[in-house]
Amino acid sequence: MTHPFRRQHLAEIMLSRGYASVEQVDEAIVADKRGFGETLLRNGVVTHEQLASALAERFNLSYVSLDGYTVPPDLFRLIPVADCYRDGMLPYRRQDDVLEVAVADPCDLSMPERLEAQHGLRVKLLLASRGAIEEALKRSEGEATLLKDVSEDFRLLVVREGKDGAEQLVSLDTLDETAGPVVKLVNTLLAAALTKRASDVHIETHEQAIAVKYRIDGVLYPATGMLDRRHHSALVSRLKVMAELDIAERRVPQDGRFRLRFAGRDIDFRLSIMPAVFGEDVVIRILDKSSITKDLHQLRLDGLGMASDVLKKFRRSIREPYGMVLITGPTGSGKTTTLYAAISEINDGEEKIITIEDPVEYQLDGIVQIPVNEKKGLTFARGLRSILRHDPDKIMVGEIRDPETAAIAVQSALTGHLVFTTVHANNVFDVVGRFAHMGIDAYSFVSALNCVMAQRLIRLICPKCKRQGLVDPELLEQSGLDAPQYAGQKWYEGAGCEHCHGTGYRGRAAITEFLDLSATIRQMIIERRPLPELQQVAISEGFATLRQSALAKVLNGETTLKEINRVTFVD
Repeated sequence: MTHPFRRQHLAEIMLSRGYASVEQVDEAIVADKRGFGETLLRNGVVTHEQLASALAERFNLSYVSLDGYTVPPDLFRLIPVADCYRDGMLPYRRQDDVLEVAVADPCDLSMPERLEAQHGLRVKLLLASRGAIEEALKRSEGEATLLKDVSEDFRLLVVREGKDGAEQLVSLDTLDETAGPVVKLVNTLLAAALTKRASDVHIETHEQAIAVKYRIDGVLYPATGMLDRRHHSALVSRLKVMAELDIAERRVPQDGRFRLRFAGRDIDFRLSIMPAVFGEDVVIRILDKSSITKDLHQLRLDGLGMASDVLKKFRRSIREPYGMVLITGPTGSGKTTTLYAAISEINDGEEKIITIEDPVEYQLDGIVQIPVNEKKGLTFARGLRSILRHDPDKIMVGEIRDPETAAIAVQSALTGHLVFTTVHANNVFDVVGRFAHMGIDAYSFVSALNCVMAQRLIRLICPKCKRQGLVDPELLEQSGLDAPQYAGQKWYEGAGCEHCHGTGYRGRAAITEFLDLSATIRQMIIERRPLPELQQVAISEGFATLRQSALAKVLNGETTLKEINRVTFVD
């Protein structure tokens, strides 16, 4: 085949897909007979991904999108990172004796033969854009270089406070004399957790092995295969040394913190160690403040997934001159993110905003943020009292845990301050009982309250592999739905792809229930009427439960019935 024939064939594909018009194709052919596709690209007619997809069809190859894809470290042992950059390729997947390799140039006919001769595996080529390959390599090479421990830029450094209060950087390799493989294991586990957007790392000890799992979008996934049980003591000791805990104590729980500097940014880790039947289990909470703060500049309430009517009511409540804005839900339900999105919307620089949190998870310009330090005597209650003497207009209290903090927060809301805070309760009605249990006068509580909102996070179907699916009658019954009523409903699911690490879900959104405090509701709370009566009146006034909010997202094709059954109770 000659090049002109190839070019013509590619032109037909561009036309059939609607990527380019006849005039644009003719112009590209005339302008550059040796690089038709590149000309369309330079002229802005097609994108890199459209060109790669069309070339894949032209050469009868499978096109692969590498958006969010990370190369498994073991594949870099077959094809080194340097070779990937040089030849514009990427090891994608290995299945038995077949190695799938994504390439940008389908005309390099010798590449499969070279790779097959080098590794003894059959090579199957996939096509991807050069830019996508390079981005995927950048995402992946940090983990790969950590395995080899060759790049200083990707090494983890512990940030510690010296005697003079100044920060000092300490290489992990100098903390103790733990064997090299354990050093690399800790480095790799933590770096890979950051790459995969994990919020927690779980190290679970079994009788014969160690399981390592990452919590991603609220769900646990295996991080690696089962590890040999004999490495358990060295692994846990390594983490204890990093958090400056007692490595000799193995019979009682221990909690600690450490901060690492990775790729130029500081990341905080909270370490919890619990003695179990087969040894100590470890959970590491990851607080990547720099990454969160970068995203927070664009964070607004309408990006959290709330229903439009709830969003409208909530925005009205946060713009009141004083009162209490209360959000409830379990740990990890996004309460703090919602509060900070609210504060960032109303932060116009004209008012003093002070927060007290444990710990300060997000950092915002123009806001005074105070971390709780119970070892030094700075509790929520003591900090809140001091804040009130600092002439604030708006206050955020990270969490109300005790009667003293609750009383001060309510009093603050009654004396002209707008107070944002959270409390742990199952739903908006349980909040009433929670404050009553803490001894707060019902009249004062109702007078201070602007709104109560309960919140959960549900996983969204991955947009890259979203497809129409089937729901069997048994699942409908388990979900509390009448099968005939939903006979014509279209259901969606995620097939699982590289973008979502095979889970079918990517990202999360908030589901909420919002209690609008009407005069009737306020009077019922003051009269201490039973909570079921309170809920009945609220529903008659248009109140929507968490379950209804979740079901609306399913019917809208955003998530699945299995996911909302995992997160919410059936009404």
